[in-house]
Order: sequence, then C-alpha cells, then structure tokens
Amino acid sequence: MLKLYTARNSICTQKVFITLDEKSIPYEMQNVNLFTNEQYSPEYLKLNPKGVVPTLVDDGKAVVESTLICEYLDETYPQKPLMPPDPFSRTRMRLWSKLIDEQIFEATREISFSAHFRYKMQGMTEEQRQVRFANVGDPERRARFLSTYELGADSPYVFQAIGHFEKAFKSMDAALADGSQWLVGKSYTLGDINMVPYVARLDYLNLLDIWISGRPRVQDWWMRAKLRASTVEAIDKRLTQEEIDEMKTYGTAIRDAIAQRREDYLATAKI
Repeated sequence: MLKLYTARNSICTQKVFITLDEKSIPYEMQNVNLFTNEQYSPEYLKLNPKGVVPTLVDDGKAVVESTLICEYLDETYPQKPLMPPDPFSRTRMRLWSKLIDEQIFEATREISFSAHFRYKMQGMTEEQRQVRFANVGDPERRARFLSTYELGADSPYVFQAIGHFEKAFKSMDAALADGSQWLVGKSYTLGDINMVPYVARLDYLNLLDIWISGRPRVQDWWMRAKLRASTVEAIDKRLTQEEIDEMKTYGTAIRDAIAQRREDYLATAKI
C-alpha cells in the first residue's frame, strides 16, 4: 500500500490528499512533526533529502515534490484521469502547476508565516529556532524565513507574495472568462487541484476577499472547488477547530496591513 508522509496543515500535502480522494486510492499516512524538526531526522532525510513534506513511498520507492506526486498518482492509477487527454491542454494544466511551484507556494508560505507560524516559532527555544533556520539549506529560503520571522507582514517578501497572488488571480479570472467552470476546459484537473489548497489557506486566514471581492468568476470557481467532497475531506475535515480559529485570528490581525500593501502594490506595479 502507498505510504504518504505528511504534516499537520501542510498545504503541499493537501493537494496530494485531494488527488488521492478524487481517484479513490487507498494509502497509509505517517505524520512528520515539523515543529520538533522530525523532517531533519536521518531516517526521513534518506527518503526526502530536502527535509520537506510530502513524500510518497510506493513499493519502497520514494516520490518527492507534491506536483510530481500528483502526476505520478494520475499516471499510475489511470482511473478517473485528472490530466487532460490532449498535449496542448496538458501544457495549459502544467502552466498552473508551474505557477504554484515557482510563485504561489512561496507567496502562501510568506503570508502564512507572517500571520501565524512566526508566533509558533516565537514559542520555541532559541536552540530549536536555530536548528530550524540552520537546516533550511537554501540560502534564499533561509533569508525568507528570517525576514518574515523578524518583520512579519512588513517583510519585503510578503509584499512580493501579495503581488504574486494579484497576478495569479488576474490569470484565473482570464482563464474563466470563456464561461468554463474550471481552469483548463470543462473538467476538473490537476490545474485546479494544485491551486485549491493555496486559495483555501487565504480563505482560512480571512484574507481571500482582499483579492477576489471584485472578481466574481474567481469567486464562483472557489465556491465550486471548496464544496467538492475531495476538498472537504482533504482540508476541512483534517483541520481541528483550534487550527481553524488560530488561522482566522492571526490572519485577521494582519488583514489591514495586507490590504494596504496590496493597494501600494497596485499603485506602483504594472500587472
């Protein structure tokens, strides 16, 4: 049976959960506690040298990177395909995956971190924090962690994240302008699945409407996506009420700052 290594409230793993649920694939789950640095244990690093989640193990073979895991699952279990049948549409689908991997993943991380997780790190011991920063590995990623930890919503990386989301929602609005229900044609695909957890995180943080209040097509897409059984199972039902309350509380605390920084972005950027 498949074994999926995950963590509490991991956005990247949520899109794997959605894919597994959409395709009705059985699996076992192993939790990795990121706040006690279990992801840096020698045993886990053998599976995933980056020390991140998720990791999928299939018959002893480790598959890493959530986008690749979702495509692996779709190709390995062809029932109810989640990739379009023709090459051009698959390319369009992968453009959404590329957007997530290159921009929206980091954007969501910076906003989430500034709103919520930095407060959890403030509750760690100095030794635990230093281990967390030291094991990041990539200097650019470490700089992002340090900046959002020290500056919160005032971090320049958060400003960059706001811009990335602005462009992403503008692209979504354009993709839905022909009347399609989903981002790539008439069918729900990995393009939608890859986007769902990141939009959901903004929603839980009470920040989503800052970007989509004037975009009814994106609002309608989100209502369709959030009510799918796979979204409910993969995200809503896996969160505790405490986690939901925390995200709303900490997101609301930076809401005015995020809204103002978006206005600053719109006033200066060409999008």
